[in-house]
Amino acid sequence: MAINQSPETNQSKRILIAIPAFNEEENIAEIILKAKAFSPEVLVYDDGSADKTAEVAEKNGALVIRNARNRGYGRALNTLFQNAILMKVDIVITLDSDGQHDPDQIPRLLQPLLENKADIVIGSRFLTSADKTNVPRYRTFGIKTITRFTQAGCYDKITDATSGFRAYSANSLSKLHLVENGMSISTEILLKANDSNLRIVEVPITTKRYDINDKSTHNPLKLGWSVISHVIQSLSFRHPLLFYGVPGLILLCFSSFYLYNALDLFSSTRYVSTNMIIISIGFSLLGIILLATAAIVHTIISLFKGKLRNYE
Repeated sequence: MAINQSPETNQSKRILIAIPAFNEEENIAEIILKAKAFSPEVLVYDDGSADKTAEVAEKNGALVIRNARNRGYGRALNTLFQNAILMKVDIVITLDSDGQHDPDQIPRLLQPLLENKADIVIGSRFLTSADKTNVPRYRTFGIKTITRFTQAGCYDKITDATSGFRAYSANSLSKLHLVENGMSISTEILLKANDSNLRIVEVPITTKRYDINDKSTHNPLKLGWSVISHVIQSLSFRHPLLFYGVPGLILLCFSSFYLYNALDLFSSTRYVSTNMIIISIGFSLLGIILLATAAIVHTIISLFKGKLRNYE
């Protein structure tokens, strides 16, 4: 079923509101009812909830995908995206089920897509000073750290790499081949969107204060490390010569420095500095290993890309 959008466009867009949920029977009904003001199609992924999340969602008119056990946020989003592609919708809006995101702000995310100014729209908590105050300092630090790592690998203007309040065009979904099952899928989406030259726009959103009802089951340190490690891993495969080769050359320079000093000391005093020689050998071995890794990874990726071009 299609609904008419902004008067600035004569087109009718079919919009799907996609909501991953885990033990959210207290909040899911209100979110669904508010979301239905913008689209009659709401799809909830119940990720192995132990409460009545699925029943409440169905009672309030949402389509529900049930999973017997908890598989993670990434698996939930991936399943929602695959179903959206099968349903042949034009736009997918994702938002969290814990009440942090306000469905009334959905039009903010829709507008850039309707005006064809973006392929993916992110609701950012850090575009205005008023929005920033709703995010606790410890969360702000973690989100900013993850965002800076993400900026190194893709969009350097992004301010909120972990926001789950997003809008996707059908075209963007068809180009995102996602594999992550955990929370790192948020950054995986950005990295792969960058590979496909997709346009990303951020719009300001206001979230409910986290310290009122923060029920997150994720350990912040574990979550942050999993996301950052995924970004680092992605960078290592995207730029192997830079990621492995440059440190390898630096280590060889250090090796040469210590070897030169050991030889200079021996020529002056006939003293053999075993410490400097051992350090030189250690740096040399590590440098050679990194350079070899850079060459191997670069070759494998080049061959893989070549095969992909041949298939195309």
